[in-house]
Amino acid sequence: MKVLIVEDEKSLAGEMTAFLKSEGYICEVAHTGKEASEKVFVNPYDFMLLDLSLPDYEGLDLLKEAKEANQEAAVIILTARGSTNDKVKGLDMGADDYLAKPFSLLELSSRMQAIIRRKHGIKKSVTDIHDFQIDLTNRTVSCNNQIIGLTKKEFDILQYLVINKNRVVTRMQLTEHIWDSGLEVDYDSNYVDVHIKNLRKKLSQYANVDWLETVRGIGYRINLL
Repeated sequence: MKVLIVEDEKSLAGEMTAFLKSEGYICEVAHTGKEASEKVFVNPYDFMLLDLSLPDYEGLDLLKEAKEANQEAAVIILTARGSTNDKVKGLDMGADDYLAKPFSLLELSSRMQAIIRRKHGIKKSVTDIHDFQIDLTNRTVSCNNQIIGLTKKEFDILQYLVINKNRVVTRMQLTEHIWDSGLEVDYDSNYVDVHIKNLRKKLSQYANVDWLETVRGIGYRINLL
């Protein structure tokens, strides 16, 4: 999942980036409001972690731009401000949560996971897909208590399909949300299909995976209907 970190304090931005990457997220950083404004109109993000106290931009204005450009993105406000009004305004404008500085990176990760579950109607961190159990927090997949060895990208793909279950996810969406946008992306290549093929092959060694459907000419879907 792709995260935009908007934070002018470079050391904190670096710490957040390193930690979230270790948790499996793809991270981009903007140290100014102008830079962030340009990014949100070009790239789709699953999360935006927004410092309201930017040197060149009003944070709430940036929040408004971000929600207009990408309504699906979840936003967590990061603020050292003591004003309750800023937090209330941010939540009223569509932010999903807020964290007051200083905050624990573990708490940040926990809140992000909670938002993912809430936005996608997932009631717990372990999701059952027929014979399989997908632990979104610990990033593991098991079947009958046997852990299945997946690569990072294979799990990322499965996770994204799980949180969008019963919806068709296009190859372009998978590319944009799973792969680093800093890479040269060829949307016509078949590397997404290769990863799906490998994922399906690994899972099928344990149980039937007819629920992982190929929607010809479009993309993929986990069909639980």
